[in-house]
Amino acid sequence: MTDTASSTHQISVQPSGRQFATQGAETILAAAIRSGVGLPYGCKDGACGSCKCKKLSGSVVHDTHSDKALTPAEEADGYVLTCRATPLSDVVLESRQVTDVNAYPIKKLPVRVAGLTPMSHDVMQLKLQLPAAEKFRYYAGQYIEFILRDGSRRAYSMATAPHLQETAPGVELHIRHMPGGKFTDHVFGGMKEKEILRVEGPFGSFFLREDSAKPIVLLASGTGFAPIKALLEHIQHQGITRPVALYWGGRRPADLYMHSWLLELAAALPTLTYVPVVSDAQPEDAWTGRSGFVHQAVLDDFADLSGHEVYACGAPIVVDSARASYTSQRGLPEEAFFADAFTSEADK
Repeated sequence: MTDTASSTHQISVQPSGRQFATQGAETILAAAIRSGVGLPYGCKDGACGSCKCKKLSGSVVHDTHSDKALTPAEEADGYVLTCRATPLSDVVLESRQVTDVNAYPIKKLPVRVAGLTPMSHDVMQLKLQLPAAEKFRYYAGQYIEFILRDGSRRAYSMATAPHLQETAPGVELHIRHMPGGKFTDHVFGGMKEKEILRVEGPFGSFFLREDSAKPIVLLASGTGFAPIKALLEHIQHQGITRPVALYWGGRRPADLYMHSWLLELAAALPTLTYVPVVSDAQPEDAWTGRSGFVHQAVLDDFADLSGHEVYACGAPIVVDSARASYTSQRGLPEEAFFADAFTSEADK
C-alpha cells in the first residue's frame, strides 16, 4: 500500500494539459488550489458535487462524502470528488472547466463588521470592512470562509463586484438565518458593528467566463442571489454586452429581497432580462408573477440551451435539478454549466 503521508504524486488534467503535484495526504483539490490550478469546486467538504470529474487513470481513496455528491455507481465508473480524493498514485483527470486564469492569492484577514441590515425576515446583509493596507483581490462570484473560534468554518459568497474595492475596501454578504446555527444565531443575535472577525479567501470556481460570447442564463434560489448580484455588477461595470437572463426563485415574494434593486438594474441594463419566480405564494401576497420552481421556468422559456452558458447558485436540489434537465433536455453542454451549490451541516 502506498504511504500517502510521505508521497508526492503528479496530477495531470486533460484536455488542458495542466499539471501539479500533491504532497503527503493532501487532497487533489487542495493541491490544485495551492498550485494555482483552477479546478472547479464549491463546498470543499464532499457535499455539493461541484468538483466531480472523470478519472482517466490512476487510483485515489475518498474521505467521507455525500452519496448525492458522488454516487457509488459514479465512483465505480471512475468519477472522483477532488475535494475528498487523495491520490495513491499519479492520476490523470478529465475536467473541461479547468481554467488558465491565474488564481488570486488566498489570504487570511481580520475584518471589521461595518453594517448589519435586515433584508427580509430571515436574511441579513452583513457588510465587512477589509484592511485598507491589504489589497484583497477576487473574481465576482467567489466566496470567503469565516474561521470561528473553535476552528470550524462557514462559507459565504461575496455579493459585491471586485472593482468596488478600489473606492471602498469591503464586501457584502447575504446571511440566511439557520436557527441553531452557531454562526447565524450570532449574526441575528449578538453581533455588533465594529466586531472583529477572521476570514480566509477567495475560494471557488464560480465566476464569469469572459472569453465566451455566449448568451448567459443566471439561475438563483434564495440567498444564492448573492454571487449573482456580484456577477451582475461586474457585467455592468465591464460593459459586457452578452444577453443575460436572470431567474430568481423564492418561496414567497419577500424571499426576493432585492427585487426593487433588480427592477432598477434591468431598466438601466438593456441586455438584462429579469424573471422573478415564486413557488409558494399565499393569497395575502397578491403575487401576479411567475409561479412554480425556478429551474422549471428556464425550461419553459428555452427550447434550446446548446448555445448558452448557465450560472446556477442556491440550494443543492435546485442546482442539481437544473444541471440534469438542462443538459439532458435542452442540449446544454456539461462544460457550459457553472454552479455554486450552498450546503449546510444538514446536507452532509
